[in-house]
Amino acid sequence: MEPTQLFELVIAMLLAIIALHYAAHRLGLPPSVALLAGGALLAFVPGLPAITVDPGLVLVIFLPPLLMDGAWSIALVRLRRHMIGIASLAVGAVFFTCAVVAVVTHLLFPSLPWAACAALGAIVAPPDAVSARAVLERVRLPRRLQILLEGESLLNDASGLVLFRFAVAAAATGSFSAVEAAASFLVLALGGAIVGVIVGTAWVKFVRRLGDEYLIIAATVLLAWISYLLGELLHVSGVIATVTTGLIASWHQHTVFSAAMRMRGTSFWTVMIFLMEASVFTLIGLSLRDVVERGGGFATVIATMGLPMLAILVMLVIARFAWVFASDLVIRLCASLGFKRAQPLGAGGATVLSWTGVRGVVTLALALSLPEEFPGRDFILATSFSLILGTVLVQGTSLGRIIAWAQLVEPETERARLTMSQAEAAMAQAQLGTIQNLAYDPEGNLIHPQLLERYQRRATAIVDYAARTEHYIPVLHAHFDVVLEAVATGRRELIRLHRAGDIDDETLEELERDLDLEELSAISAKA
Repeated sequence: MEPTQLFELVIAMLLAIIALHYAAHRLGLPPSVALLAGGALLAFVPGLPAITVDPGLVLVIFLPPLLMDGAWSIALVRLRRHMIGIASLAVGAVFFTCAVVAVVTHLLFPSLPWAACAALGAIVAPPDAVSARAVLERVRLPRRLQILLEGESLLNDASGLVLFRFAVAAAATGSFSAVEAAASFLVLALGGAIVGVIVGTAWVKFVRRLGDEYLIIAATVLLAWISYLLGELLHVSGVIATVTTGLIASWHQHTVFSAAMRMRGTSFWTVMIFLMEASVFTLIGLSLRDVVERGGGFATVIATMGLPMLAILVMLVIARFAWVFASDLVIRLCASLGFKRAQPLGAGGATVLSWTGVRGVVTLALALSLPEEFPGRDFILATSFSLILGTVLVQGTSLGRIIAWAQLVEPETERARLTMSQAEAAMAQAQLGTIQNLAYDPEGNLIHPQLLERYQRRATAIVDYAARTEHYIPVLHAHFDVVLEAVATGRRELIRLHRAGDIDDETLEELERDLDLEELSAISAKA
């Protein structure tokens, strides 16, 4: 394919992403479902050149920034609080699922070597971070379930990658050691964490020395790839390195970023992550053509592999249910013995947690990275894609209904001690204290009366609002509706003056920025 054709194909794919995302919004479907199905249909458009996905390149391009984004937005305090539960899912559930899939595959195909069965188990065992984000962004979960799923999706890829590498090595050498695999996992995870701490700490010190906000934003974007590639270069877990770096950067961003930098950086990062997530699902769909052609066509794939693939999909789901419910039973038993630190999820919470094991880009990339001569490679490829398709289409579209059925309630222990209104009141009181100290000169003369009156009035209003939130909500909505209408009127007048030639471009940009900030503030306050 010519470079120009490749660029045209990329532009066409981005346009398709926008169209498919819009269609999903209008039809009420999860965007991941529309993108995956749309990519699969585009793959068989007559005249479209076959798209070969380089698995290593896909992982390097897409995985680090998506992991960084997840680590950046995760609640670090709750992550520490639920680390045992997250480790149970990210390590225990992955190992258990790998074993179940390996046994089922070997029962279905006794001639397939155990190493190949284990490789398939390692490929499909970890739920995908990208797929999990795509599903979770459309639903609302209690904080505990949310943090368990987010933490699992950040860390489980490391478990799957270690198992996969050992399975491939076992297929080549004919030997496998569970003890060696466990030791290797610990070394890779610890080494990745150390690399992440070093890179994250260096980033914090480096950003504090940079004076240009655009350089800081650029350095922050590159941070994901730096930590991942450095981890892989040192033969430790690039996944853990990236996540650790992201957690450190997230913790310090409130002190090293200015307000303008945070707004601009967040806007840029949000658009980039949206395009990356959408591109991943579209690429997965486009790769269907290669998978089907290698299997001999749709009819051959369904006739020879359909039932085994369905059986593995069912066992994959059952394995996650078994692990989650067994873990919840252990927690319940511990609670009955007096260990009250962890509370059981209950049937509803365990069901929702079990139903969120959606597979995605890591599964496909690992399957495509298998050597050409690997035993059962075509079956593993077809099965991996069918599991991605099945989990996204079935679990991704039905999760909202499962959550509604479960009627989940936020436990008291997971709720913040202060509401947003109470936190805002505390912040306003602290600001008023500063103003009261600075409103007077050293001789005790009041030099900022209007500023002092403004902050006193604001603190009083916020405290009153915190005490009677429900009473003020309709009034505030009406208030900010008027503010937004005034902003719109000011914007129209500003544009009229510019079109008439009464003001220049610089004046337009400066005053429009003020209006933009006022509009964003009103929208945020109304929400």
